Amino acid sequence: MKKLVFFLLVCFMMFWAKAQVSSVSIQASGLTCSMCSNSINKAIQSLDYVKDVEADIKNSSFEVTFKDPSKVNFDQLKKKVEDAGFFVARFEATISFGNEKIFNDAHIKSNGYLLHFLHVTEKNLIGEVKVRLLDKGFVSAKEYKKNSSLTNMECYKTGLTAVCCRQQNEPEGSRIYHVTLP
Repeated sequence: MKKLVFFLLVCFMMFWAKAQVSSVSIQASGLTCSMCSNSINKAIQSLDYVKDVEADIKNSSFEVTFKDPSKVNFDQLKKKVEDAGFFVARFEATISFGNEKIFNDAHIKSNGYLLHFLHVTEKNLIGEVKVRLLDKGFVSAKEYKKNSSLTNMECYKTGLTAVCCRQQNEPEGSRIYHVTLP
């Protein structure tokens, strides 16, 4: 009986660990002073799933950690930065993967997110892995335009699933994040 309880506990912990985005690193553009940084910090901290925000004024970046367990909404985080009057220049998320196989220009569903990997080599992602978001608003306009040459799929232009995403059985119009490995 003890072995069964231990096994179930381990499975439960693996489920919650797999469903986690442990942290996000956001680099904002347009900051000129510590007051700017403070307004972004306060905006991000207003989200109920945010545990802590550490600001790096020199690099205009913010390390955000989350309460356990939380479903992190990348678009909400970006919007908080924009609502504070700034733009996201770089956005990286550390996500726990459970041995998912990725390859270039492919969609996978992991941790409740639909991810479209661009500019990567085939590999299995195991444990905590940092991914960089490439969608409009998560990178500069120049970089977004450059990245559009990495795929011919329609979903990159909209950030929403299209006919190309049907392999994941997601309804058309669901949110899809385009990512790469930094």
